[in-house]
Amino acid sequence: MPTPSIPSASDSTAALQDQITAETSTFLEGVEHELTQWFGQQTQVALGIDDAAGELVQAIADLSTGGKRMRAQLLYWGWRSAGGQTDSPIPIQAAAGLELFQTAALIHDDVIDRSDTRRSMPSVHKRLEHLHVNRSWDQEPAHFGVSSAILIGDLALTWSEQLFGQALAAAGHPAEAAQGFNLMRTEVMIGQYLDIHAEVAAGDVPSERAHRRAVDILRYKSAKYSAEHPVALGALLAGRTEAQIAGHRKFALALGEAFQIRDDILGIYGDPQTTGKPAGDDLREGKRTVVIAKHLEHATEDQAAAVTRVLGRSESTAEDIMTARQAIQASGALEQVEESVDLLTAAAKAGINSLQVEPVVAAAFHRILQSAVRRER
Repeated sequence: MPTPSIPSASDSTAALQDQITAETSTFLEGVEHELTQWFGQQTQVALGIDDAAGELVQAIADLSTGGKRMRAQLLYWGWRSAGGQTDSPIPIQAAAGLELFQTAALIHDDVIDRSDTRRSMPSVHKRLEHLHVNRSWDQEPAHFGVSSAILIGDLALTWSEQLFGQALAAAGHPAEAAQGFNLMRTEVMIGQYLDIHAEVAAGDVPSERAHRRAVDILRYKSAKYSAEHPVALGALLAGRTEAQIAGHRKFALALGEAFQIRDDILGIYGDPQTTGKPAGDDLREGKRTVVIAKHLEHATEDQAAAVTRVLGRSESTAEDIMTARQAIQASGALEQVEESVDLLTAAAKAGINSLQVEPVVAAAFHRILQSAVRRER
């Protein structure tokens, strides 16, 4: 009689990865289906009011299509970490709501930053500006584009609340999940304001406070809503309490901060073919990121001047951007923030390993972490 074979560690790892892939694929298909149905319903509502209103729905639908859906995935695995069932519609509805919140944030962010592109496509305000020009309408195309984008972003926010509300109802209206969703939205708006405040009022912030302010901006504008809140909301919807998910929030915040610092690095050094935005866009927009704060903290006078010359200057040339990039590298700032990403990644890994969750859940969190921080320039 043959001796039964014992699965090797590599076999077990491969099985876990296959399970993660299968669950994630099924879940994301569910999110896509939920959004497609939603957009179909809202198109009928819009067209029932006026044919011109269909463009609002289409702009949101186009920007909400594709992408890695990191927030949705984190919500799902937060749900699974708390014992949530794999076939429940609750995390699908909640994730669809988060995706629409993300869409709204992107639309408004592009208006604020005067960004012409998003994901290698015209940003929503530019899309509506181009529509105005192509139709030869009256008055100012740019004003129409910005005004329309504000309304379209607000519409996406409204739909986000509606979809998340459906998930709350299906979950039995857990109060802490509702409070978490509300807190997330408040934090993002405050973080966004601090971001634009830093661009115009940098002189009001003492130099020793500049780095702390930059960390606060990345934390509240992005890191918490990109990672911490999605994980926590998934677990809260599945019946956990805030007291039970402190470890979830801790690891996910480290993941979110590592993700955002990596994004800030890409905003300066990223390849437009990879990022979907012009090279050095964050410099031209005047973003006071952690990278910039570190640079100005340690730069020589010439190195600092090379960067401040381009900060917030949309007319900066490719040569100006290259000089600024070289100055940031020479000051040691790039190396320091890369080290910060490594430290935060290590903290997130340790936090995941300390969670009392199924191996497949821990492995899924590790996989999302790896994808978030190891993006190519």
